[in-house]
Amino acid sequence: MKYVLVTGGVVSGLGKGVTASSIGVVLMACGLRVTSIKIDPYLNTDAGTMSPFEHGEVFVLDDGGEVDLDLGNYERFLDLKLTRDNNITTGKIYQSVINKERKGDYLGKTVQVVPHITDAIQEWIERVAMIPVDGKEGPADVCVIELGGTIGDIESMPFIEALGQFSYRVGPGNFCLVHVSLVPVLNVVGEQKTKPTQHSVRGLRGLGLTPNILACRSTKALEENVKEKLSKFCHVPAENIITLYDVSNIWHIPLLLRDQKVHEAILKGLNLLGVAGEPALEEWTSRAEICDTLHEPVRIAMVGKYTGLSDSYLSVLKALLHASVACRRKLVVEWVAASDLEESTRIEAPDLHKAAWDLLKGADGVLVPGGFGDRGVQGKILAAKYARENDVPFLGICLGMQIAVIEFAQSVLNMQDANSTEFDADTTNPCVIFMPEGSKTHMGGTMRLGSRKTYFQVPDCKSAQLYGNVKYVDERHRHRYEVNPDMITQLESAGLSFVGKDESGRRMEILELPTHPYFVGVQFHPEFKSRPGKPSALFLGLIAASCGHLEAFLQNPNIANKSHSQKSLVNGASNSKIYQNGIKNKHANGSHNIYSNGNGVHA
Repeated sequence: MKYVLVTGGVVSGLGKGVTASSIGVVLMACGLRVTSIKIDPYLNTDAGTMSPFEHGEVFVLDDGGEVDLDLGNYERFLDLKLTRDNNITTGKIYQSVINKERKGDYLGKTVQVVPHITDAIQEWIERVAMIPVDGKEGPADVCVIELGGTIGDIESMPFIEALGQFSYRVGPGNFCLVHVSLVPVLNVVGEQKTKPTQHSVRGLRGLGLTPNILACRSTKALEENVKEKLSKFCHVPAENIITLYDVSNIWHIPLLLRDQKVHEAILKGLNLLGVAGEPALEEWTSRAEICDTLHEPVRIAMVGKYTGLSDSYLSVLKALLHASVACRRKLVVEWVAASDLEESTRIEAPDLHKAAWDLLKGADGVLVPGGFGDRGVQGKILAAKYARENDVPFLGICLGMQIAVIEFAQSVLNMQDANSTEFDADTTNPCVIFMPEGSKTHMGGTMRLGSRKTYFQVPDCKSAQLYGNVKYVDERHRHRYEVNPDMITQLESAGLSFVGKDESGRRMEILELPTHPYFVGVQFHPEFKSRPGKPSALFLGLIAASCGHLEAFLQNPNIANKSHSQKSLVNGASNSKIYQNGIKNKHANGSHNIYSNGNGVHA
């Protein structure tokens, strides 16, 4: 097994995840099999209990693992199916060591960070690296490891020590270190400054790790004299110093790596030059170029709770982008804070209220994503009501589906107090209830998580057609409340159709309004399986309906599996333009990755 370690210095948020993903893309394009591991040095055992405001979205894997959003980057870029063990946290490592100590596995020894924690880290990496994640038998050729945080962080120290030991143990021909650092330009002097990277590399070397490749983040390509200076003071060959400068869309990053011959440096360091070929990235190049040249917009109103941080909805944004590329449209996301739509805001801040409603009414489609808690719920209900009554394409995900049911019960069935027991435990019309198997005392890992089958009940419904007229689909879940099965008869008799259910027939998975152009709610999270070349079927439906071309998609049962590079099936849209920079975030105040030119755009 060969290992590529990606570390970061100077500041967080440089885009180590995208760098690691892009390295994987290039190596796969060279004909190698790749797997990925993300190391997060926090004490949480997983990301499940962390606020989206704190850490961005929680990404869910097939096996139900709640993991860091960078694993979503890996899965999207590399089209892999990772496991919960591909995300290592300090909490997981300490928990495993303490469990062994309690069982007496250390035979009375004093259990210490070195060697017990560091050994556990190395054993975990070696074990997980051997698990195939690409659907083929046998282990991958290369494991790309990303160490979260910044070199010098106290919480990273056990991992740095473990990885230093690991690099020595596996040998120089099996280990390659890529260090991502910042080369800023100070407005006062206008020149690229190397000192932060020098200090970062010095700290890394002092901890026992020597970088083979320097990946320098900057606004523009590194000047030659800057490269020479970095090479001299960081002891890295000039040809192994690459620039990751700001690009128009994130799909250009693997192309930047290829153009700067990063694959040759990595393959040489791993003794794989004779095994791998030149990277074949024609489809990837085509996709990146398409994103840069399309202009005709499609506006989607994202009505949510966490609109202050775009990373809170990263996978949803990506799924919208993948679908927009397939429809040859420029994606424009209108961020609508759900609470701004509510009556209380009209009284307290009328300008905010009017601006939110103007955005909603100006959108071509409405999306209500998943979430927890009662803040903004009334605003989401109003958004679903607006979309239902005005024939505006609507997609509700998880809580968004439950919101659609509550609104329908309130407005159509005249159940004024219809609600979810999550928000009103005493409602006399509980449309949404706590799942029987859930836990009300423990938050982490107690939801209905991971990939589950949804069986179509209505063969010719829009959802079934978008999925290719299959009998069932496997999608990932993350919820602890569900639609009340005892109210289904009432809801369906009034016109709401539950077209997808689980194997028991009592858990509602997909709803549609048959009389509406596109009104779909799903209990699962289709965004987690969307890929750049294989967009999610239901997101395709939303974008196509928002463009007014849904019928063209429904006429082709295999559209959900079509690659972006094939001719668009939207009538008259094949010559339209789309590019990735169209995402508008009126509230976003931060983002994990900053490769884009300031628009918060990620792959």
